[in-house]
Amino acid sequence: MPSGLFHSTYPKDERIFQTMWVKVWLGVFALCLLIFPLLLGPYPTYVANIIGIYLIGALGLNILTGFTGQISIGHAAFMGVGAYAGANISTALGWGFWAALPVSGLVTAAVGMVFGIPSLRLRGLYLAIATLAAQFIIEFAFMHLRGLTGGSQGFLVDAPRLGSFAFDNDRRFYYLVLFMVVITVTFSRNLFRTRTGRAFIAIRDRYLAAEIMGVHLFKYRLLAFGISSFYAGVAGCLWGHYITIITPEHFNIAVSIKYLSMIIIGGLGSVLGTIFGTIFMVVLPELLRYLSDIIKETYPAFMMVFQALREGVFGLVIILFLIFEPDGLASRWQTVKSYWKLWPFSY
Repeated sequence: MPSGLFHSTYPKDERIFQTMWVKVWLGVFALCLLIFPLLLGPYPTYVANIIGIYLIGALGLNILTGFTGQISIGHAAFMGVGAYAGANISTALGWGFWAALPVSGLVTAAVGMVFGIPSLRLRGLYLAIATLAAQFIIEFAFMHLRGLTGGSQGFLVDAPRLGSFAFDNDRRFYYLVLFMVVITVTFSRNLFRTRTGRAFIAIRDRYLAAEIMGVHLFKYRLLAFGISSFYAGVAGCLWGHYITIITPEHFNIAVSIKYLSMIIIGGLGSVLGTIFGTIFMVVLPELLRYLSDIIKETYPAFMMVFQALREGVFGLVIILFLIFEPDGLASRWQTVKSYWKLWPFSY
């Protein structure tokens, strides 16, 4: 009697939905996402919106770093480019949000490809330093190009509108973010079934062998920077129209490090891992904040001590996680799935 999945052709092996059960569970999950803001209050919906926006940006970084092997420490700056570009296009030029969203992604992709030019000569830590320089250069531009960014005073943005319908609260904006997450996740998942996606992976694994086989290194490295920056620009545009005020502090080096943490904790080179890592990095600080509120009410004398230690606890959790689960949450998820597929005959 056959047991397991057996594919006779390559297209069957590459199918996203391998079995009917996967489609059923995906349908159940989609239904849960649709009713999520209807069952829970504004605060969980707000956290879900932040997760969705960060997820789009993290997918872009994982395409660049996890799948193509190009380290970037300037991702938050590219997100800022998208936020300010979207704000100027929708508000200053009056084109509206729906025109600003793709155009801000394209503007950010162009900026990202300019800073991606050193990838022809630089790799590893040297490329990381180059992208770090991009972070500081773009931050400097945010502060001093006041006509475009508002400088330290910030840039006010209107909430997105669809005709007379305004996405002006957490619940309404949730469905906009969900729509964009579905599009970006679907594109990312299918990208690596194409020639371009396989070229990215070949460059990451053995760039010399890939070049010998005919993969144009500079073309695909630059394209990876463009796609990654496009994602960051879209995420930045959504962020700006969600919080409705944009300041340079939203896109500093700490945010870039946070993005790197998301894809490392979730799993480099994994779309599912990006989802897990983003949820982990957004929810963990919220849990620590919730714990601090409980301590404040129960043991007010320890409040100041816990607040001082909270950032340290956050860092310690990440370090312990990387020690005991270095391959990321996606790897752990595969291990759990494999165990239950064979249970109770796990041997």
